[in-house]
Amino acid sequence: MSDGRAGAPSGIDDYIAAHPPKVRAILTRIRRTVKKAVPEAAETISYRMPTFTLNGVVVHFAAFTSHIGLYPPVRGDAALLKAAAPYANEKGNLRFPFDEPIPYDLITRIVRARAALNLAKPRRR
Repeated sequence: MSDGRAGAPSGIDDYIAAHPPKVRAILTRIRRTVKKAVPEAAETISYRMPTFTLNGVVVHFAAFTSHIGLYPPVRGDAALLKAAAPYANEKGNLRFPFDEPIPYDLITRIVRARAALNLAKPRRR
């Protein structure tokens, strides 16, 4: 979903505000879900999307015409891969359609797993 502005949003608040009320509510809840799951993660905008980082990217998310996209793909955890499979596209990125309930519990599991993987690798300089 395009925000209609030429430049990238200056922050997650701007990104969320540029969307219709129904989508804003979903984006706000995803943001709260990620912050609760990984409170030490930093917020930023990367690739014009809300992004949370902790020793690397934990998650990007974005609103499109008919779905919310969640990036990067889930890897390495068989149970998590199975849970995410119904939402995965051909590259493994996730799409949560607006006409289905958003799986916030799954988002929590994904961001915790990604944060743990990031914290297990050597810190970036």
